Amino acid sequence: MGKAEDQTGNIADWLTDRVLRTLIGSAMLMPHHRRVPFMGAFVRRLGRRVGYEQRVFENLERIWPDLPLGRKQEIADGVLDNFGRTLIENYSYKTFGKWLEGTPITGEGLAAVEDARAAGRPVLFVTGHFGNHEVPRQVLSARGYEIGGLYRPMANRFFNDHYAKTMTELSGPVFAQGKAGTMGFARHLKQGGMGTLLFDVDVLGAMAIDFLGHPARTATSAADLALRLDALVVPYFGIRQPDGLNFEAAIEAPIPHSDPRRMMTEMTRRLEARIEANPEQWFWVHRRWKLRR
Repeated sequence: MGKAEDQTGNIADWLTDRVLRTLIGSAMLMPHHRRVPFMGAFVRRLGRRVGYEQRVFENLERIWPDLPLGRKQEIADGVLDNFGRTLIENYSYKTFGKWLEGTPITGEGLAAVEDARAAGRPVLFVTGHFGNHEVPRQVLSARGYEIGGLYRPMANRFFNDHYAKTMTELSGPVFAQGKAGTMGFARHLKQGGMGTLLFDVDVLGAMAIDFLGHPARTATSAADLALRLDALVVPYFGIRQPDGLNFEAAIEAPIPHSDPRRMMTEMTRRLEARIEANPEQWFWVHRRWKLRR
C-alpha cells in the first residue's frame, strides 16, 4: 500500500472514529435503561447497511441451513441488537458495575476460584463473544477480585485508543495481543493473578477444532498458558436476560488439565452449549469458519 492510500485510510479511520465518538457521547447522556436499548436499535439498523446482517445470515446458513428464514432473521436482529447494547454497556463501565449489583452468580466454579485465590494459584477465565463477556469480570471485581485481560486491538487505531479504556480501567492490567502483551499477561498470571482470554476468533495457522459442527481454526493459547503456569481454567459467561438489561453471571466448573487439543475442545463445547441455548447472544458477525471440510 502506498503513502497516499495510507493517508486516505487514516483519514477514513479518523472520520469513522469521530462519528462513533459523537454517537457514543450522545448515548452516554441518557440514563442507562434508555441508552442501552437505543444503541441496540441503532446498531441493528446500521448492521443491515454495512453488511453485518448478511454475514450473520451466511454463517447461519453454514451451521443451521434448515432453520426457517424467519428464525434466521430473528437471530440476526438479536445479534446486532446485542452488539450495540454490549458496546455502550462497556463504555458505561464506571456505572455499569452499579447496575449489575445483585446479578445472580450461577454455576459450579466460584468455590474453585475462591480456593485458587486463597492458595495463590493463577486463574485463567476463558469465554467468547457471547452475551456481554465483561459482565462476569464486573461482577467478580465487585467482590474484590482483580482480573486482567488479553485483548485484540481494534483495526481502527483512533477508535482503539478509547475502546481499550473500557477494559483497562475496570479491573487488573489488560494487555494487547502480540508478543509483548502475551508475555506481560503470562507474567501477571505467574504471580498468582487472574486474567480473561476470549478464544472464539479465527487465528491463522491454529489447529482446527470443530465448532458447531464445522472446523474452525482455534488458538491453543489458553490451554498452553494454563499448562505452563498450572493455572485453574474456568469458563464464564455474561448471559443477557429477556429484558435486555440484566444478566446472569455463569461461572462454570473448571476444565481439567490434559493436553491443549482436548482442553480447547472442551472450552469450545462449553461455548457451543451457550450458543445453542441463546443463539442471538453470540457474535455471528465474526468470520469464524475459514476452513472447508
